[in-house]
Amino acid sequence: MAVVALALVLPHAASAADPPGPVMLAQGWNYAPDAGDDGLADNWQSGERGTGWEPVTVPHVTQASPDPQTFWGSVGWYRIRFNGPATDAGLRWALRFEQVRRVARVWLNGRELTEEPHRDPYTPFELDAVGLRAGAPNTLVVRVDYRRSEALREGWWNWGGITRQVSLVARGPVVMHDAGMLPRRVCVESRCVWNVLVDGWLENRSGAAEQPAVTARLQAPDGTISEGTATPRTLRPGERVRLRFVVPIKGDAKIWSPEHPELYAATIATRAGPQVVQVDQRRIGLRTVDVKDGMLRVNERVMDLRGASIQEDIPGRGPAMTDADIDNTVEELKALGVNVTRAHYLLDPRLLDRFDREGILVWSQAPVYHRDDLLRTPRQRSHELDVVRNTILAARNHPSVITHSVANELTTKPDEQRYSQVWMTNAARLARDLDPTLPVSLDILSYPNIPRQATYDVYDMLGINSYYGWYKGKVDQSVADIDDLAPYLRAMRDKYPGKALVITEFGAEAIEPGPADLKLTYAFQTQYLKRNLDIVDRLGFMGGAIYWTAREFAVKPFWDGGGDPPKHKRDSIHHKGLISYDGKIKPAFNAAKEAFEATPLYRDDPAAVARAELSGGGSFFMRTLLFLGVFGFVAALIALDAWCLRDIWRAWRPRGEGQVVELPTRRVA
Repeated sequence: MAVVALALVLPHAASAADPPGPVMLAQGWNYAPDAGDDGLADNWQSGERGTGWEPVTVPHVTQASPDPQTFWGSVGWYRIRFNGPATDAGLRWALRFEQVRRVARVWLNGRELTEEPHRDPYTPFELDAVGLRAGAPNTLVVRVDYRRSEALREGWWNWGGITRQVSLVARGPVVMHDAGMLPRRVCVESRCVWNVLVDGWLENRSGAAEQPAVTARLQAPDGTISEGTATPRTLRPGERVRLRFVVPIKGDAKIWSPEHPELYAATIATRAGPQVVQVDQRRIGLRTVDVKDGMLRVNERVMDLRGASIQEDIPGRGPAMTDADIDNTVEELKALGVNVTRAHYLLDPRLLDRFDREGILVWSQAPVYHRDDLLRTPRQRSHELDVVRNTILAARNHPSVITHSVANELTTKPDEQRYSQVWMTNAARLARDLDPTLPVSLDILSYPNIPRQATYDVYDMLGINSYYGWYKGKVDQSVADIDDLAPYLRAMRDKYPGKALVITEFGAEAIEPGPADLKLTYAFQTQYLKRNLDIVDRLGFMGGAIYWTAREFAVKPFWDGGGDPPKHKRDSIHHKGLISYDGKIKPAFNAAKEAFEATPLYRDDPAAVARAELSGGGSFFMRTLLFLGVFGFVAALIALDAWCLRDIWRAWRPRGEGQVVELPTRRVA
């Protein structure tokens, strides 16, 4: 195996005082399967042992196609030999993995870097590159265990591998972890100003006390510079503290919006004493997202979301997406005319960066999916909270992200399931702490006749996964008739009047031509899509609808999908997509495109319209009717009381010294 020479990747114009930029580890990898799980015992972690090694490029997936025989997963090994980059005085290197599915153990030059296996298959992680040899050959080995538990209820294929980028990143004696830059608009009376909340965790990784300082610098599209510095107290060796400070925005704020996605270039420089030891680069946008009067608003305007979800799944590569795959995914969504997309897990940072630039909104979600049975113990609940934490920390810098959804399709009655209730409450509080600038949401199943759940009080939005008219539902909770969808949504509005409601999933499988009244046909899918969108259009309180999904993806073997296909037509592909797995456009794609493009991004604010009408801002006809109604009501009262004017006069007249008779006050509405 050859030793790879590495090149620095500098995403910005660095000064001489900056630490080196990240070093990408993409080429020079080898992969070997370990179906018998014998590698540990045979010392494959040394990088010198093992059989079946083949050259690969990372990102990489262990199995290229959804073969039913591979669904439950196996074990595989990766290794790469590279010359270590030069290390400046006071700096060292860390290994950053953007994603490894599922469980990762890592060795560098025979030394294990993971104290515990990394078990979150969808979020990034870093490990100190202890023992890295500068200017000399190094061997990095990664053991990937992607065996899937039968208790896991994920609704997509069990891909395995190092499925996103790997890099070396420079780190100093003081490390700034998960630096976030969160935009806020603050108004006092009629004056509003913008600032950016800088949030992260400072850690002293050295053996001596350190005096850190953090400077955040933002450059507007017009070149205006805003800057702020925080200098916390001296940190003891090993100490970790949270740092939060505010940077006021100077000049005219350039607002990010879907139609004008203006971005600020942001830099967070961390110092240990006089030395710059870490530089983090961001592209952020100034925008507000909140829920008022039960409506989702971006920059104070009521949104009407229309879009389609995505799965990171490319034929032959699964989630190991190339830059060209990223481009194609974005172009498909743009061709569809969406203003929003969604996924069941944290999206690739390259995708999120593109959505920021294109103005495509993202309903971001942690992959806590059907996991009530995995929330029964404090240890399990803590693990799932870490999944939420890591998802939000990686997503919160992106202006395209408009909500943090903490879970998908947990129990429909959390008030009666104590461990799920506790977890949902804690997850919402955690999300609000990590990003106080965005609404917190939860995506739920849409069974009818569920009593109001007080657990949902801690959420701002509810995503509704609706398959009325497709799946049958339960015996006592049928969703078989699509005509029951509108009554269900009205009931949800009555139960949760202050929360924004968005249909986050709806869809129908389509695999063949045929009549519109027959499931699995393209005509049925097209009609089903139109009927769902029509219902949302007619219910003014709904915040939008997101189709599931834009493109087909691999799912568990012999997938039924709700259409009850004959066994010979069942495969491992989720056929609800508007584009087939191999890229063919279905008729429903054009129907969705027409509907999405015909729906304005913003809608009239129902609360503002109601207030305007009550204050005289309605039509002349309505104002006239209101005036005549009030005038007639007052006249009727006067006529009714005319006969007793004499008694009223007598009652008001003093009846003796210092004595007054008081009458109850009459109010005219």
